[in-house]
Amino acid sequence: MFEKILIANRGEIALRIQRACRELGIRTVVVHSEADTEAKYVKLADESVCIGPAPAAASYLNIQAIISAAEVTDAEAIHPGYGFLSENADFAEKVEASGFVFIGPRPENIRLMGDKVSAKQAMIKAGVPVVPGSEGALPEQSTEIIKIARKVGYPVIIKAAAGGGGRGMRVVHTEAALLNAINLTRQEALAAFGNATVYIEKFLENPRHIEIQVLADEHKNTVFLGERDCSMQRRHQKIIEEAPAPEMTAKQRERIGERCADACRKIGYRGAGTFEFLYENGEFYFIEMNTRLQVEHPVTEMITGLDLVQLQIHIANGEKLPFRQKDIELRGHAIECRINAEDPYRFTPSPGRITSYHPPGGPGIRVDTHVYAGYSVPPNYDSMIGKVIAYGATREQAIRRMRIALSEMAIEGIQTNIPLHLDLLHDLRFLRGGTSIHYLEQKLAEEKKKKS
Repeated sequence: MFEKILIANRGEIALRIQRACRELGIRTVVVHSEADTEAKYVKLADESVCIGPAPAAASYLNIQAIISAAEVTDAEAIHPGYGFLSENADFAEKVEASGFVFIGPRPENIRLMGDKVSAKQAMIKAGVPVVPGSEGALPEQSTEIIKIARKVGYPVIIKAAAGGGGRGMRVVHTEAALLNAINLTRQEALAAFGNATVYIEKFLENPRHIEIQVLADEHKNTVFLGERDCSMQRRHQKIIEEAPAPEMTAKQRERIGERCADACRKIGYRGAGTFEFLYENGEFYFIEMNTRLQVEHPVTEMITGLDLVQLQIHIANGEKLPFRQKDIELRGHAIECRINAEDPYRFTPSPGRITSYHPPGGPGIRVDTHVYAGYSVPPNYDSMIGKVIAYGATREQAIRRMRIALSEMAIEGIQTNIPLHLDLLHDLRFLRGGTSIHYLEQKLAEEKKKKS
């Protein structure tokens, strides 16, 4: 087993990885920006290295600074967490070329799945169902583009091949608006991702967002760990996640899970990964694969009893998975609420000093956060400051426990989105389960209309 791992991330995920390492007896090195000097995980690390000023481009995205930190501290492996460089194939290549182990997939897998056009083509070959759309990147000829869109059928959605996080997307309802929308999306994609390639997909009207968690080792052993429902979203950003998905049958789960596991074997995948699908009228449609640990991994951990971070480390160390598909058993229900430092209804960021902090507790409650009383939330990064996870024997019990937990949670000095979560946990449509990815935005728009 590794003796020392460098954690190339920040926030709650840096602390989460650190705890997994400590349990395995592995020493940790934390890299941090000047803005994160007072972070809990920095103080708890065996070693810490400041790699630059607050802007992410000068610190957490500085590949050379991270590798240099690994060299001077004699780390053996680098865990990228999620976000930042976690799905950067060039970073993975440079880590391994520098003599370190990258705790994640092979660079070629990251590159294949990072381009949504090549990912879609790979999934078609592997027998995974995809959203109807263009077979690859859109051509330059306007007449050909119009033919493709007519064949797919309106409405369509234009997507950047290198996009992510909800950026580089545009819905088109009419042929008259098509070419202009494509040009705008190409310009945005080039500016944001350095790649102007776009493609077309059928725009599903009321789909759910269902994702399948997979694990694969270097010895061609692959398993799927059930599904998560991440449909409660705003601007393509997840707010509440749960596992298993409401109204999902064991037969549906097995059918799509086996296809995902088989796809991993066919592309030679290694590590943890997540297949993301739109789900409508009983059918799954692949949209992308995340070649990293997900923010919402705790709900899967709660219903399987597995530690995904430790399993990532064991896989990176060349070990075989200690179980087979038949050994995986899903028990109970788990819900995760992302706690953000922001206005709960206007969604404007609310950085600043936390003057008072009281975490919730009780049966089935888990809190993943790096904040504490006196901690200052920096304005430089994502607004998420933690996650509350509630586990119960049933979905109803998990919801009740989450309500109690959030009503007990106290964070003062900044605004958080806890009031929005409590509102959603009493929403009749959410309580029934199976809301579409558009539900929250529609709900917020209706409430805004009533107030105006």
